[in-house]
Amino acid sequence: MAKTAAEMVAEAKARIPAVTPEEAAGMENVVFVDLREAGEIEASGKVAGAVAIPRGLLEFRADPTHPMHEAAMDPSKTVVTYCASGGRAALAAAMLQELGYENVRHMGGFKDWAEKGLPVEKG
Repeated sequence: MAKTAAEMVAEAKARIPAVTPEEAAGMENVVFVDLREAGEIEASGKVAGAVAIPRGLLEFRADPTHPMHEAAMDPSKTVVTYCASGGRAALAAAMLQELGYENVRHMGGFKDWAEKGLPVEKG
């Protein structure tokens, strides 16, 4: 039986640990991945130091064997995903586990980070 997008997000959220913005900000050896589109990041900024990888390209940029691999995507580091409201972040975190990333968390939406006054940089 086919799944809905909402069911897929719920399954991913149940499987991947979530972190609050404050918890994520205190992590060491971490890579933040902003999954929003360029226009979204340009409009609001991003977590300071985050790697911007649109959700549609994540599999290619995260795979160390792919020519489009993003050097910052290191399976030995903790990877924290976020997006606008949390759905893409949960799905992406689940996919990263499938690619062999063992320490993955999803943080939900960027606005939660920004509203806490945590470091933001222009997109």
